[in-house]
Amino acid sequence: MIYSGTPLKTPHLPAETARPPGEALVRAHRWQGFSCASRAVRASAPRFPPALLIGGAFQRKESWGRCEEVLLRSMDVFTVDPPGWGAADMLPETYGGDFLADAVCHMLDEWGAGQVNVLAGSYGSAIAYEIARRHPDRVGRMVLVGTMTAIPDHAQAAMRRTLEHLAAGDMETYARVTVDLLMTPERLADIPNGARVRRLLLRRISNLSEAEAHQMRTNTLRLLTHQALDTSRPPRPPVLTVAGEYDSFTTPELCRQMAAACADSWHAEVRDADHMVILERTAEVADLARRFLAGEALHGLPYCRSVERVSPGGTG
Repeated sequence: MIYSGTPLKTPHLPAETARPPGEALVRAHRWQGFSCASRAVRASAPRFPPALLIGGAFQRKESWGRCEEVLLRSMDVFTVDPPGWGAADMLPETYGGDFLADAVCHMLDEWGAGQVNVLAGSYGSAIAYEIARRHPDRVGRMVLVGTMTAIPDHAQAAMRRTLEHLAAGDMETYARVTVDLLMTPERLADIPNGARVRRLLLRRISNLSEAEAHQMRTNTLRLLTHQALDTSRPPRPPVLTVAGEYDSFTTPELCRQMAAACADSWHAEVRDADHMVILERTAEVADLARRFLAGEALHGLPYCRSVERVSPGGTG
């Protein structure tokens, strides 16, 4: 078993959010002069601490869909648009993950929320890592999907090429090279939802508004400016890293290296998926995250190629 004690029982969302279960309440915030926003949804019968969901480059606070539905069966859910995301203010690339981590904690403070569990994908995983490092008492358990401690040279070069097409206003080419970076073209036939997800992303990216295109440029530059995480002081909370087995961007080995940089960690590879595993195998990722956040065992899951203990951590 991953967790040997009784699951922590905490109150659900603060009294001011006492709306019918499943109904979302959205709140606007300001952090250090920048606007940001969060969204809270109550579970009908929460048994575990609230889950904080931090999305990747194309995930807004409203776009977690099936993942959110699965988690709401047993926990309240917060989703966020930090500065630079969604409808929040643009954030210059000089601001790094530490600033964004503090912004997210500020949003939780304004809800009156204490400790949360965290599920973060891709771009959002760097923010989650910083929250756990800088504010360890705020995080109970953490799942990082499609993550890495540093961007390798080949990926940095590919990301810079996407910015050239974006600067030229060639949105169709920008969409294609971006999707080719995030998905693995030669494995598309091996991913059950791969073709559908690719079409969805191509349509979404090629139709970005001017503001969204500027946001994508700035966020990509942020990744390139702050491309390595500080692994000198590992996060203390238990961490599960998750990779699609065909991920050629944040490869399974890069994800595993992130697990190795944490003090108490596991690593899982999901079958028939690449970097867009949250969209390709949504129900499976949601089930995997729910199990880990709830402290359940992860052995014998048919959708995982492997699950391994990486860093020994505590006594789980």
